[in-house]
Amino acid sequence: MSTRKILVGLIGANIMGSLSPALFNDALAAAGMDGFYHLMDVDRLPGRRLPQLLDALKATGFAGTNITYPFKQEVIPLLDAVDPEAEQVGAVNTVMIAPDGRTTGYNFDRRGWRHSFEETFGRNSAQGATVVQVGAGGAGRAVAFALMDLGVEVLVVHDLDGARANALKVDLAKHYGASRCRVTSNLEADIASAAGVVNATQVGMRGFPGNPVPVSALTAAHWAADVIYTPIETAFIKTAAAKGARVMNGGGMCVHQAGEVFRLFTGVEPDLVRLHRTFATALVARDAASAKSL
Repeated sequence: MSTRKILVGLIGANIMGSLSPALFNDALAAAGMDGFYHLMDVDRLPGRRLPQLLDALKATGFAGTNITYPFKQEVIPLLDAVDPEAEQVGAVNTVMIAPDGRTTGYNFDRRGWRHSFEETFGRNSAQGATVVQVGAGGAGRAVAFALMDLGVEVLVVHDLDGARANALKVDLAKHYGASRCRVTSNLEADIASAAGVVNATQVGMRGFPGNPVPVSALTAAHWAADVIYTPIETAFIKTAAAKGARVMNGGGMCVHQAGEVFRLFTGVEPDLVRLHRTFATALVARDAASAKSL
C-alpha cells in the first residue's frame, strides 16, 4: 500500500481554517498511503471559479474533492452523476473523479451530522421532538434530512431567503409527509416551544461574525447545535451554553464526514478514534497559530 498515491482537495470560500487536510493526511499516513489534501479557497484564487477548478482537478489526476460553502448546490449541474442520497438532499459535499474524468457527487454531511448528534446528545434527544433549524442552504438541507433520519416529529425551518426555506419544506414533504416540516412565522416563539435549535448557516464562522439565532427564548432545557467549527465555539454556542443548554459544535460533523470521504476514496476503513484525536490536536494548533497572528 505504500506505493499508492492519492490527491484530494476542498473547494470553497473562506476555508483556510479547515481541519480537513489534517484529518485526511493523518488517515493516509495511518493507512500507509502517500497523498495530499489541497485547499482551494476561491477567495484566494481570483478568476478561478468552480467549473475551472473541477476541470483542473480532472486534468491533474485528483481522486476527487470535498465541496463546501457556497458551492454545495451550484456543483450539481456540473456533475455526470449524483448519488441517490445526495440527490434526495439536493446538495453535494464530495465529488469523486473516475480515471476517465467522470464525476459523481455524494453528500456525507447528512451522515456526519447525524453521527455527531448521536454521539453528543443521543438519538432520543431528537426522536419525536420539535426542532427549529435556522438555515436552509447546502449544509442546512443535509442537516434537515439528518434530523428526519433521527425521527424528529416536526422540523421548523427559518431562512432569510423565504423561497429557499419553502423549497426545503417542499422537498422534505415529498419524502416524509407535509405534517413533519413547516416554515416558521414566529421564530422566537417556535424556539421557546422546541426541544432543540440548529444553526445551519455560515453566520458565526470566522469571516461571517454574528449570531443568526434569537436566543432570548433558549433555556437550560434546550439543546443547541451548530455546523460550524471555525471557531469551535460560535457566538450562538457560547450564548446557548451560558443559558445552561446542552451544546454541540460542528467538530463531530467534520470528523464523521471525513471518515466517510476517506472510505469512499481509499476503500479503507478509517479509525474514528484516531480521527477525533487528530481533530482535537489540529484544533489546538490552529487556534494557537490564529492567536499569535492577532
